[in-house]
Amino acid sequence: MVVHLLSPAECDEPTMVGFVVSKAVGNSVHRNLVKRRLRGSMAGRLDRVPTGSSVVVRALPAAAAASFADLERDLDSCLSRVLRGDASRARR
Repeated sequence: MVVHLLSPAECDEPTMVGFVVSKAVGNSVHRNLVKRRLRGSMAGRLDRVPTGSSVVVRALPAAAAASFADLERDLDSCLSRVLRGDASRARR
């Protein structure tokens, strides 16, 4: 999983999150399952992201076989890294 964060200095706009799940992850059923799981995981973590930020979460092919708990763990790890400003390590 790869997470990108664009955080403006001062903004009152809501936080936006986008998900990228390519065909390499699997057929449409698997891609949509991964997107639903990521969307559910991210909903509970929006308070960690600065207001007005734009977040892009890109699922890698291994996400198709990952459980919900695995995806949550990966998302937590990537979010922690990107929020610390360690962009070179925001990939898992």
